[in-house]
Amino acid sequence: MEILKGAVAAAKIKEEIDHEMGRLNGYTPRLAIVRVGEKPDDISYERNAIKKMEKLGLLADSYTFPADISDGEFKEQFQKINQDENIDGILLLRPLPKQIREKDIERMIDPGKDLDGISPENIAKVFAGEEDGFAPCTAEAVIEILKAGNISLEGKRMTIVGRSMVVGRPLAMLALKENATVTICHTRTKDLEGTCRNAQILAAAAGKARMLNGSFVGDGAVVIDVGINVDEDGNLCGDVDFASIQDKAAAATPVPGGVGGVTTSVLAKHLVRAALARK
Repeated sequence: MEILKGAVAAAKIKEEIDHEMGRLNGYTPRLAIVRVGEKPDDISYERNAIKKMEKLGLLADSYTFPADISDGEFKEQFQKINQDENIDGILLLRPLPKQIREKDIERMIDPGKDLDGISPENIAKVFAGEEDGFAPCTAEAVIEILKAGNISLEGKRMTIVGRSMVVGRPLAMLALKENATVTICHTRTKDLEGTCRNAQILAAAAGKARMLNGSFVGDGAVVIDVGINVDEDGNLCGDVDFASIQDKAAAATPVPGGVGGVTTSVLAKHLVRAALARK
């Protein structure tokens, strides 16, 4: 089984970024990462995103707010970030605390700075197959990994386990754009195992540790594991039981070392695109 390492896709994206940076005439794009509260997952992602931006010669600032901030106060502070001419792109770490109306923030964010595709305008562009919007970074990272591995989606049966607006649904739209035949599975899918086993490309984005094992994978399938979970022993793992698929899958992404690192590379690519559009 071939291991599809995220580093290969990340390196290709870096080449794209380096080329595009040449068009900015020395200007350095700036990212604002907005975090509410101290959730370990958010802090980890923020840290990794900042590291990636620095590595690629981009700027990143953190805007951190207390978990108990009121809806009105957060909106007031978010709008300042949103309207700051020195900021080219925004990454809002979600979900937000319950007292904040997240849908309001999604409608507020400037679509041109919305690097993770949460605004209604960007979501509509992804579903319409348009080129000029921003798709959610993780969904796009899956496509980038497949392209970097020279795995064509054209005419392939692709099954996605998970229907969130963060990964499952936008990934389905991106795969359709590549002419895949897409099935989306979820908790109420009948014969989930058989449906997954029929896939030539299987993307696991359910958010449940090692939910899919070898019996879900058809011979010669390509498996993309989007999940990042912590198991009962405190180890990082994906949605796929990696050990059990090695004799069946033709190729698969590891966790860690797969989709996660490519997600921050896509974020960087979106930042540069946003800066170019504003110049």
